[in-house]
Parts: sequence; structure tokens; C-alpha cells
Amino acid sequence: MANNISDIIERYLKMILQQSESSMIELQRGELAELFQCVPSQINYVISTRFSVDHGYIVESKRGGGGYIRIRKVELDPATPLSRLAQSIGGSLAQREAEAIVDGLLREELITRREFALLKAIVHRNVLGVDLPLRDELRARLLAQSLMALSTARADD
Repeated sequence: MANNISDIIERYLKMILQQSESSMIELQRGELAELFQCVPSQINYVISTRFSVDHGYIVESKRGGGGYIRIRKVELDPATPLSRLAQSIGGSLAQREAEAIVDGLLREELITRREFALLKAIVHRNVLGVDLPLRDELRARLLAQSLMALSTARADD
């Protein structure tokens, strides 16, 4: 069975993520494209389809000359999934990423519908009335602290 370039790129990224002590890697899109002798849009495709929040990853990217792609593996600890997730959020989170995390928590039944509604409101751009990049930084802090509070409340129950 022939491996297509997307499968090869995915395996490579997962391998270096596994070797990373921090469960996070930072890459240059152009360098990866050069390594695999493909166009940068192929790298974008692999990352957007195989490294989404639904697959257990948080991806941050910055375009331009000093641009990067940062991929973090989110490991949910069965005993304390909310606090573990909160610790993995990082310093910045786009609304789409935050909503995907909250959607996943509801889907996995780690939060109630009420908690879901509150978290969705907390991360919405209309509530966070500041400009980027501060808005994404504030969103990450609010979501992380909310998840920690929920985790602590559950531990006290």
C-alpha cells in the first residue's frame, strides 16, 4: 500500500510530538514543505485535517517571515480531565479553537449543558471587547481558569 504525502507528514509530526518533553512542537511551514518537497498548502491541509481539537491537538499559527506553526497535544487524564486540559491551553486561543474545546467537553460528557452554555459565552468575541492579540490571550486565560474552577468544584463534590 502506497503512503501518500499527507500520511507521511502526519506520521512525522506525531513522531516529533511524541519525542517532545513538553508535548508541543513549533515548526516553520516553509521548512516542512521543503523537507517533504511539497507546497506549503499541503502542510496546512495536514495540520487542519489531522491535528484539530477533535483529534486532541491545539494548533496556533503565525504567518509571515517569522511565522510558525505550534502544535500541542492535549492529553485528557481520566481522573482530572478538566484541570489537565486547562494546563495545556497555553497563552493564546482563537474563538474557533476555544469553541471546539468546549464542544468536545460536552460531547465527551465532561461538562453539563449549563456549563457548556456558560463557557461558550465566556469565550465569545463579543464578550471579550478588546482587540487582537489581547482578546485571544484573555480568552485562553478565562477558559483555563474556568476549567480549573469546574475541576476544583467537582473534586469537592
